[in-house]
Amino acid sequence: AGFIKSPLSQKRLTQDSVELYCEAIGNPIPEIQWWFEGNEPNETYAQLWDGARQDRVKINATYNLHSTSTIYIANLTSDDSGMYECRASNDPDRNHLSKIPKVKWIRSQANVFVIERPDIKAHVTGVSGKLVLTCNMTAPYPAIEGHEWMHGDKILQTDTESGAFTSYTIEGKMEEHSGVYECVYKTSPVIKGQVNISVPPQVVAYKKSEHGNEGDTGVLTCKNPSFPPVSSWVWYKNGQEPIINGSGRYIIKSSGNKTELRILKLNIEEDTGDYHCNATNSYGFGGATVNLRVRSRLAALWPFLGIVAEVLVLVTIIFIYEKRRKPDEVLDDDDGGSAPLKSNATNHKDKNVRQRNAN
Repeated sequence: AGFIKSPLSQKRLTQDSVELYCEAIGNPIPEIQWWFEGNEPNETYAQLWDGARQDRVKINATYNLHSTSTIYIANLTSDDSGMYECRASNDPDRNHLSKIPKVKWIRSQANVFVIERPDIKAHVTGVSGKLVLTCNMTAPYPAIEGHEWMHGDKILQTDTESGAFTSYTIEGKMEEHSGVYECVYKTSPVIKGQVNISVPPQVVAYKKSEHGNEGDTGVLTCKNPSFPPVSSWVWYKNGQEPIINGSGRYIIKSSGNKTELRILKLNIEEDTGDYHCNATNSYGFGGATVNLRVRSRLAALWPFLGIVAEVLVLVTIIFIYEKRRKPDEVLDDDDGGSAPLKSNATNHKDKNVRQRNAN
């Protein structure tokens, strides 16, 4: 057996997690085990198994074309510091301790250093239309090479200062900028603090007015973009008793910061009106209103019927116009045909008069 990937030494903070990776090759495919030796003077290696240390240790191994194994340790404590050893062997007698040699394993080691997490005091204050977020790390702490402020994956501010205190200023009100912000200390390992801007739910309706056809399913939606998330949603209609999920034709689906009310087989008389979605979290409550209008199924035909009516009126007008214009056209044709005859007769009469004068 031989290693093709070995675990790497790492530094971590208490309450963090660590993952070590080991990969071995051989024929037959070797077995992989994980062992640990603490930093105490008289402590010896002990084998680790999946579920050890009050289920904080998770070991995942696969044996396909070669062997791979990962050990994951959650919620680290200072007692987790020490030497972690990945052992691999494909000797058929590897687990028979009575035979000579007693152990035939190859080994790869990595140190894990668990450092006590420094305490970070985080605050947010509102001053003259501004929000000031601050973090202050208490000693002892490792060398600081700079700071970052983050909101989600977005870096808001960065510097190269070495102080334990750092701040970030936001223009606006708390309701407009609620969420989770992080102050990141560039240390080894990286240390992070968390500043929460928490407000009551700032509920908004996806659409303030919804339309639905009679007999169809109506869908009303409300969202809460603020922090912390909503703990409970309640729907009302026109200030009446709360709507119970599954009662009558109502179905309510709520998950975190979104709620949806579905009304089956819409009825014009019963379902038209205002619906209120109310949200509650640990800082208070908020709500929004959605107006639902239910239209008759024939409502969709009115535009078509209007077009048909316009076409019929237009055809009627054209027909009447053509009917009145036709006799005039016939009269014009007759007049045009008789005009030459009248002209010829006149010319002939004049010719006869001239002949009599000649005689």
